[in-house]
This record gives sequence, C-alpha cells and structure tokens, in this order.
Amino acid sequence: MPRSSHSLIKAAVFVQALAVMLPACAKAPPQHLLERIELPPGYRISVYAEVPGARQLAVGDALGVVFVGTRNDTVYAVEDRDRDHVGETVTEFRDDLNGPSGVAFADGYLYVSERHRLTRYAAAELDIARRDPQPEVIFSGFPDETHHGTRFTETGPDGAVYVALGVPCNICEPPGNSDAILRFAPRGNDGFAAPAIYAAGIRNAVGMDFHAATGDLFFTDNGVDNLGDERPPGEFNRATSAGQHFGFPWYAGGEVRHPEWSDREPPTATTAPVAEFRAHVAPLGMHFYQGNMLPAAARGDAFVAQHGSWNRSTPIGYRLVRVDVAEDGSVAGQDVFADGWLAEDGNAWGRPVDVAELADGSLLVSDDYQGVIYRISYSP
Repeated sequence: MPRSSHSLIKAAVFVQALAVMLPACAKAPPQHLLERIELPPGYRISVYAEVPGARQLAVGDALGVVFVGTRNDTVYAVEDRDRDHVGETVTEFRDDLNGPSGVAFADGYLYVSERHRLTRYAAAELDIARRDPQPEVIFSGFPDETHHGTRFTETGPDGAVYVALGVPCNICEPPGNSDAILRFAPRGNDGFAAPAIYAAGIRNAVGMDFHAATGDLFFTDNGVDNLGDERPPGEFNRATSAGQHFGFPWYAGGEVRHPEWSDREPPTATTAPVAEFRAHVAPLGMHFYQGNMLPAAARGDAFVAQHGSWNRSTPIGYRLVRVDVAEDGSVAGQDVFADGWLAEDGNAWGRPVDVAELADGSLLVSDDYQGVIYRISYSP
C-alpha cells in the first residue's frame, strides 16, 4: 500500500477515536486583552482554543487535529470540526503522563516526549472502545528532571525524531548528555535506532525547526541567569551538520563568558549563534513559515515566541519576533512581530510559548499563562 494511503487510513481512524471523547468548549479571554496585541497592518489575532497550560503544538493536518503538550500530566487534542477557525472541541488525549511538554506529528504518528521517555501513538492502533490510546515506547532513558525538563520534540525531513533535553541547573558541568539535542534515526519497520547526540553545548533549547531550503536544524537556547539585566543574550542557532558544539557552559550565551568558567577553555571548537535576542526574553518555540496566507515576504522567515523574563529589573519579552532568514539560511535581521502581552505597568497577562502553522496558512501561538491558543491570520 502506498505510504500516503496508509497515512490517510490512520487519520480516519484517529478522527473517529477523538470523536467519541467528551468535548470541552473553548472560552475566550476578555476581548480588551486581545485588543492590546499590536500586529503589523492587515493581521488579526483571535482565540483558537482554551487549553490549560498549553505548551508545544503539533498540527496533524490530515486529521484536522492540533495536539498540545503541557508541563503537567495531560496532552490535549483540539478539533475545529465546523472549520470556522475556532477549535471548539478540546479533548484530554491522555491525562496520566509525566510532564508531556514535547509533541510532534508526522506520517500518522503522534510523538510525545515526557520527562523520562519518548513514545509514539499510531493512529490506526487506537483502542476506540476503551478510549485508552496505548503508546509504543521508543526510549525511556531521559533524565527525569523537572528543571529544564520540557523535552521539545521535532520530526526532521530525514524521518528522524529530534528531542532537546536541557541541563538541570543554571550553569554546571552538564550531567550525562543533558546539554544535547538527541536524534532518533528510523530503522524501517524495526522502530528507531538508539539515540545519537546531534548537537551539544546547549543549555535549554525549547524551540526548533528545520529550514525548508537547506534542511538545517535551527533552534533557540536560553542564556544563563543572574548575570545582570543585559547579559547574556538569548540564542538563535543553526546546526549545519551533526556533531557541532554550541558553547555551554563555557559560554553563558552568545559570546559572553561566565565568570566561573572564564578561565577554562572549551575542549572542542564551538559554534556561535547566527542571531541573538536581548537578555532574558526567554526565546522558546519557533516556526519557519511555509504557507500562502501571510504576505510573500514572510515565507521562509522564522517566527519565535519569547516567553518573557523573570529575573530582570525591567521585564522584557512576552512577544513574538520575526527573524528574516534567507533561502540560503543566513539571517538578515529581526523585528518584533506581535507585542502587548506585557502591560505598561510591567505585569504580563500572557506568555507565548510555541508557534505552529495551520493548513490555511494562519499561525497558532500557545500561551501557558493564559491557557489559550491564539490564531493569527492575515487579510490585506
């Protein structure tokens, strides 16, 4: 059977399974809050769904479902059944997991990274009668740490699954491979190979995506805390091949050395970020835009969620930034795309986490503080 046909059968079964689960209607935050979001002319923001603690987003286009990871025990499934651009059905896909923040969807499989393991759910194998989807365990050796334990997950054009770990400290000698992005290579019908370190020297990557033209993996990284308001920068990194080292802990962020590590030389050559963000904005989820709804100039650019500062005298972040990325993968600049989750009095009412793209070309943005997913559309 052709692969595409097999995926469609899986998709049909998966939708049937979700349809028998109990729905929960979305509730929008007050309109006056949405009106605070500043966007370029022609753009509009609305509430797509209410999802408590919404973190990473995984869009299953063939299913018409958006899967949502959280840092508690639940993965949610959001459906827009009447295609009115509102996810009116929000279902607890599984509610007995261990911090399932990382989710990805590809070829009829939902991949879920809990703090301690990577699993996947095959759409055609759901037990609809029991309403209890059972996972296939791919790997169960992640360090079960809550500190930097979000395990952001992405599938690559090579069919592999990539999982970012995160060191369980502010700055330290990374235990094990906690400073790495791991790659799980497929082995045909025999599952996945043991994880290999794809990139290392990474403090806490909570966002990554593959550049469509070059195939390179880009990812964000959060700089070390407690070095002052303006040091060190957040990072926007590019891995052009396996085996690169991105500097942590010898570099606290960008080219900034930490005082406790300044007299130590890294044991290998390090790769600097291709772009930097202001200190403590907490760059998290990112997405390279590939759709046709937004203006043509946006195609191929990266939209990055900045979750916002917690240890800065004047708060910063709480916004979306657009990074201008050329077809060859080079970065030409960046600018603020969506702003307004931080009020003038310094109090934030929302914190963007991840960015994804619907089939119609609109953007989805998760907000774990407000507990919603926004939809950003464009009409000139």
